[in-house]
Amino acid sequence: MAVETLKAPVASRPDARHRTGKARWVILAAAVLVGLLILAPILIMLLNAFKSPSDYSQNGPLSWPHGLYFDGLKAFWERVNFPQKLWNSIFISGVVAVFGTLLSLLNAYAIGIGKIKGRLWVVTLFLLATMLPQEALIYPLFTMAQNVGLGNSPWSVIIIFTVIQSAFGTYLLASVLATFPKALLEAAALDGAGRWTVLWKVVFPIVRPTLSVLMIFFFIWTWNEFFIPLVMLTTNDTQTIPIALASLQGDRMMDAPTTNAGALISLVPALIFFLLFQRTLTRGVTAGSVK
Repeated sequence: MAVETLKAPVASRPDARHRTGKARWVILAAAVLVGLLILAPILIMLLNAFKSPSDYSQNGPLSWPHGLYFDGLKAFWERVNFPQKLWNSIFISGVVAVFGTLLSLLNAYAIGIGKIKGRLWVVTLFLLATMLPQEALIYPLFTMAQNVGLGNSPWSVIIIFTVIQSAFGTYLLASVLATFPKALLEAAALDGAGRWTVLWKVVFPIVRPTLSVLMIFFFIWTWNEFFIPLVMLTTNDTQTIPIALASLQGDRMMDAPTTNAGALISLVPALIFFLLFQRTLTRGVTAGSVK
């Protein structure tokens, strides 16, 4: 009887593994399906970017192009002055990523390690700031920018998004630094380290992976912003790539293939940026989860 009792669980293990294997294949198939649904608009855009207007009108957006048509790419590049738009987007997004991450670190250091009074209320205030809609902020922001002489200036957008992005960064980093090992801080204090030394020699090396993730997110989020740059940047030489794409919708001279070509060109810089920093993003998320 004892032998039969021991054999029963062993006999059920292959069935459990078999069921687990089926579940994995189902999850994998669902993930592939979702990936194809996400890639479908990009594939359609790529298909129509090299299609002539006559080919598009006769055969529709889902047909294979009869020949490679590059005039749409050239027309978008020249009409919207794409190099200028590209530089504006890179400059604004890069400066916001650096300044926003630095401001988030300084705020979180004061809140999480400095233990200021009312820390919980301050963190809650930063959390609520991330929930404010841009439509409710745009009028006072536009008025203040005009009053201080930053109308139609990239620096007005940089200042606004540095504050907006740092609100989220402060909330995230303050929660991380609130659990910072006290032994490290006490050891640094015994060695005579001041607050700035503790920040840059002790805290910064440990939270650097998290800061790299924040910097990448801030860059991508600012790159994709549309509403505030549309209101703040009123001339063609200061506008960004999303605004250039939106301007095609009101231009009757632009056809569907040219619009798809513009979207394709605008996607390439962000895709290159993501591929370059993909390993940094993966390492930052993994390091943050382990610590």
